[in-house]
Amino acid sequence: MGLSIGQKAGWGLADMGVNVFVVVKQLLVFTFLTTLLGVPPGIAGVVTFAVLGFDVLTDPVVGYLSDRSTSRWGRRVPWIAVGALVLGAGIVAMFAVPQGMSWQANALWVTVFFAIASIGFTCVTIPYGAMAGEMTQDPRERSAMMAFRMTFASLGLLTAGALVPAIAGNTRDGYAFAAMLMAPVIVLTIWGMLVAARRAPTIDRPATEGFGTVLRLVLSNRPFAILTLIYGVLTLGVALIAAGLQLSALYLVMDDGGSLLSGAARALGIFATLFALFIVGSVLSQPIWVLLSARLGKTSALVLGMVAYIIVLMGIGALLPAASLWPLGGLFLLAGMTNGAYQQIPWAMYPDLMDVTRRASGHAIEGAFSAVWLFGQKVANALAPLLLGLILQTAGWRASDSGVVDQTPGALATLETALTLAPGVIFAIGMWHFGLCIGPACVNWGRIVRPGLRKPVAL
Repeated sequence: MGLSIGQKAGWGLADMGVNVFVVVKQLLVFTFLTTLLGVPPGIAGVVTFAVLGFDVLTDPVVGYLSDRSTSRWGRRVPWIAVGALVLGAGIVAMFAVPQGMSWQANALWVTVFFAIASIGFTCVTIPYGAMAGEMTQDPRERSAMMAFRMTFASLGLLTAGALVPAIAGNTRDGYAFAAMLMAPVIVLTIWGMLVAARRAPTIDRPATEGFGTVLRLVLSNRPFAILTLIYGVLTLGVALIAAGLQLSALYLVMDDGGSLLSGAARALGIFATLFALFIVGSVLSQPIWVLLSARLGKTSALVLGMVAYIIVLMGIGALLPAASLWPLGGLFLLAGMTNGAYQQIPWAMYPDLMDVTRRASGHAIEGAFSAVWLFGQKVANALAPLLLGLILQTAGWRASDSGVVDQTPGALATLETALTLAPGVIFAIGMWHFGLCIGPACVNWGRIVRPGLRKPVAL
């Protein structure tokens, strides 16, 4: 019996809260450190890299332990329920930086509470990702689940990306107040998912294999390992865009008041307006990528989406620096639609591939698969702000504790390149390797065998 619409949509609900924190760590922390806390960009990059690097190390531990857990609520629920509270509390404390401290103390404060929030984030996302492999083994049903998930994820991104900067007003007290408003959204959407999916199928038998055995089982699934690596490369490009997006809105985009978007920009700010268009595009694209995945196969649909992403980025690069929000706003809408392929399709592919190992070995180690899957993504998310910070530091970017300050033309040109050309090149590298790995060189890539069917089902 298949999952109900309520179970599919309910499972996706948690990603709304999860992605509120994604916005914070990928879009806001670097700018918060460099424009309001006086932290030099190179050091800000090191701070975010250190915390997100620590986050990577906790993933396999949480995945391994959640696979082996037992409780009256199953293997995953306790981790997710408690992790949501830790995440919400950590994000509030992270932005509540006391006044009057040195920039070094400011950086240390953010580092500590950023790390605590990241631990909560891991305790939620690893077991949550594992649930996708337990609730259903139908690839098409998973595509629908991921469409719901990415729709809610986009709403979380829109909520945090548009409202937090608008509420914060580029002030320290504003960011602290915005974090207090966002924390309940994080906790309630994650707990709401647990309620909505409480009757969905689960695998409650705890895993008994040792850590080394589990890791070998996961990595011996060659298509999964390759997909994880390629998705990490693509994530590096997306994370580089995210790390520099708010700075770009502050320094590279002006509003001349002559476009239809000017009213929204006056109410929300330029960054929030452009980001909202990006997220609207992502939401609108979700059914399109489900349809294209069914018609073309998931691999071909992903390649199509990323090629379109590169083209849109080049268009944005041609317009920057922009004196008007039009037609830049239209390109951000298209960028969101192409980003929808990156969001949805790989996440629908990886649970299909974990089925291969479960059927071959009999071991239910979805938590370990979820940890390895997120490993590449989190490494990329850790590297991107570090890379951006070092690049801007080298270009002479000036840090500030009072908002926007004058930058040299060379520093602004470097920021523009980091937002458009550099991610486009990274996407091209990822797609080139992806093209190599959907050919005969990668055994069984892109296909799984469903029980009861004579022919493999294309991914």
